[in-house]
Amino acid sequence: MNLHHTLRVGRSRLAGSVFLPGDEGYDAYRQPLDPTLDPHPAAVVRATGATDVRRAVLAARRHAVPLAVQATGHGTHVAHDGALLVNTGAMASVLIDPDRRIARVGPGARWGDVLRAAEQFGLAALSGSSPDVGVTGYTLGGGLGWLAREHGLAADSVLRARVVLADGTATTVDADHHPDLFWALCGGGGSFGVVTALEFRLYPVDRVYAGAVTFGRERAAETLAYYRRWIERVPDALSTAVLLTRDGTLVVKAMYAGDPDRGRALLEPLWTVAGPVRENGMRVVPYAQAAMGGTFARTFDQVGTLDDDLVAGLVAEADAGVEIRHWGGRIAAGSGAAAHRDLPLSVVLDTVPSTQTAAALRRHGRGSGFLNFLVDASRTESAFTTANWAALRRVKSTYDPDNVFGSGLAVPPAAMLTTV
Repeated sequence: MNLHHTLRVGRSRLAGSVFLPGDEGYDAYRQPLDPTLDPHPAAVVRATGATDVRRAVLAARRHAVPLAVQATGHGTHVAHDGALLVNTGAMASVLIDPDRRIARVGPGARWGDVLRAAEQFGLAALSGSSPDVGVTGYTLGGGLGWLAREHGLAADSVLRARVVLADGTATTVDADHHPDLFWALCGGGGSFGVVTALEFRLYPVDRVYAGAVTFGRERAAETLAYYRRWIERVPDALSTAVLLTRDGTLVVKAMYAGDPDRGRALLEPLWTVAGPVRENGMRVVPYAQAAMGGTFARTFDQVGTLDDDLVAGLVAEADAGVEIRHWGGRIAAGSGAAAHRDLPLSVVLDTVPSTQTAAALRRHGRGSGFLNFLVDASRTESAFTTANWAALRRVKSTYDPDNVFGSGLAVPPAAMLTTV
């Protein structure tokens, strides 16, 4: 009996739907956001609850087929060919407990759903740059949002998760129950189980001073040189990124969770160096309306500072989009599995860098990745410190020794040979 036969027979026991190749709906639910991918999973289960997820996991395990999970498709950068794909987009519940400042969401919920629900209580979640991004995948991958310097990565605010394990067991994990698995899920990605519910903290952030200010690119080198010193004295409530765009402009993006006059005073020295201002989009807005997109991370690294030769290389990338983002603050203080937290800056390019820039990054960069920004599965290990990678592999060996959840940006069990 093969996987397709098992799923056909089991269709009547699923609340959701099963789509096999050739079925109407198969193409719609297999496709991720990345248009360059054309995945052909063995089947797609459109789950509507944890029971559907459990049956899909057991079917994949029984037939030795990898299992992959996709909600919005934003984080899918590997074609799940031959896998059993669980689509959790229909599991999009959002519940807000305003008294305890907690959100509980299903794996298909998007940040826009959470922001709208929390906004009426004057609360904010540690969301990302787009309201269309799925909450669970973003959070399991670490979650670097515009409030991260003040409140940490999204993964650091997770309180508990309901998860289906590789043996089909459904369990709740938190700091007191399966703490090793809880730690791994909070930033280690989705290769330890299928999360069917996630609870995390909300924060009393109502309105913020946020937006983007556009300048010419003539003073880009001076601006970046000043930026490396300026970030050393700004408060954690201020998050910024400097972008060099393909259209020849320099853009400063910023969010300040505090008094707008104070935020303006903090930013004005940077604007003066970058000036004159072409367009000022800074404004006071509800946090839920302040999402600001970033640069697509074809190349990502973290650096301790912007040395002169790295600045020269980045400025010379006239045909690429470049983003330099300030980390630090509560990000560095976190102890979760996600990321290299000790470096204050990330550098993102939307293309492969020139020889000059690549050499500068080799000299000054960590060679690190960040799980939410990775597109190359062979570099998964680069998203973690050496100690955390080893710990994640031990957790994987405990909860998924057969690597059922081995598709995509996966952590291999400790017993398996590393392929990166």
